[in-house]
Amino acid sequence: MSAVTSGRAQGCETAWQSLLGPDRQAAALRVARDVAARVTDPGRVAAALAASIEQTRFPKSLARRPYAVADGDAGLAVTCAYLNACLPGEGWDAVGHRFLTAAAAGVETAPAGLFGGLSGLAFATVSLSRDGTRYRRMLAALDDALAPRAAAIGRRLGETREPGPVSAFDLISGACGVGACLLTHDPHGILPEILAGLVTLAREQEPPAWMTPAHLMGEATMSRLHPHGALDCGLAHGIPGPLALLSLALRAGIEVPGQADAVRRIADWLIAHRAGDDWPAFVPLTGEGRPGRADSARSAWCYGTPGVARALWLAAQALDDGLLGEVALEAMDAVLRRPAELRAIPSPTFCHGVSGLLQVVLRFTRDTGLFRQAAAGLVDELLAAYQPERPLAYASLEPQGNSVDRAGVLDGAAGVVLVLLAAATDVEPAWDRLFLLS
Repeated sequence: MSAVTSGRAQGCETAWQSLLGPDRQAAALRVARDVAARVTDPGRVAAALAASIEQTRFPKSLARRPYAVADGDAGLAVTCAYLNACLPGEGWDAVGHRFLTAAAAGVETAPAGLFGGLSGLAFATVSLSRDGTRYRRMLAALDDALAPRAAAIGRRLGETREPGPVSAFDLISGACGVGACLLTHDPHGILPEILAGLVTLAREQEPPAWMTPAHLMGEATMSRLHPHGALDCGLAHGIPGPLALLSLALRAGIEVPGQADAVRRIADWLIAHRAGDDWPAFVPLTGEGRPGRADSARSAWCYGTPGVARALWLAAQALDDGLLGEVALEAMDAVLRRPAELRAIPSPTFCHGVSGLLQVVLRFTRDTGLFRQAAAGLVDELLAAYQPERPLAYASLEPQGNSVDRAGVLDGAAGVVLVLLAAATDVEPAWDRLFLLS
């Protein structure tokens, strides 16, 4: 066991505490307050949205759905719930109510998924409900609407024998995301059906049942790059999501037959398919259906080592496996020893940026006591990226280098607010269940 991980691979959870000194903490809170005021100002957000249409190379990604946690009012409701917990008495609860009310508009047509559907809206409602004492009627309606759809999703996953798109099982829009919501709030007891479906998905076969055929990869470019299909290794869309959910459920005492074996099988597969010190975004399949050579991915929450390492850490805790925990910690140590420019996450935002990496690090630090200096350094990166002259003070940086003014949790300024507050306060960020970090 390395000097970095010695004695820590089993975990040592403590109460959530800010890791920042007084000056850095004050700066983080000052910026978080300013950006929060901006992303909750409807006029400012509307102006930013109008500008973003000209800034982006992906205009379809800007479609704003009120009920969506990713980029809509539901995500801002989650943000306000955490703001209210961290900064009580500043009026954020009332602002959150306004966004939750707006988020319910159009929900009749919403899909079931977490970042763009009913599950996310239910999560937002729970976040503002004060332990279920408020919004009871709204929660009951959402629960009744979600339960049969969630059960059907779990059954379909368990019955399907042909490979399908990642959206059937992933965290962003599939079974895994629905399960993340149910792990938080499940009055109808549907989560075991989701878990059973994921256990079936992780069954032992070659190629794995969760492979994505080329024609279902979503983009023509991806299909050309992977003509025989691929295996997705990202926490956002790939097999680390099911690994994290199955592991968290085990730790919570929610278990279905074969669940622990599925956790072990997925973890072993991921360890076997590392690319040096990292994990790839995808493992391509050859014409014979075998895994091919894969390249390293960026060091982000969505794709790359941070998300995979967190999922492996959760698996290690669920299985009480110190060696597996050591693998996760050493992988994170490799990421954090790397110069920032080599991590390939220039955006300050959550999904594929610095905020997501910082939140992963904060969780590891809480669990192990490690990486405190790295966490402080990432806070400094976020503070350096603050641009008060921009409408929302933070912009999402697209792969081609375009700076896009976005307000949302997943790819926008609200996600930065959440992470700055998590770093600067002693209030546990229960919201990061959305990202399967806890």
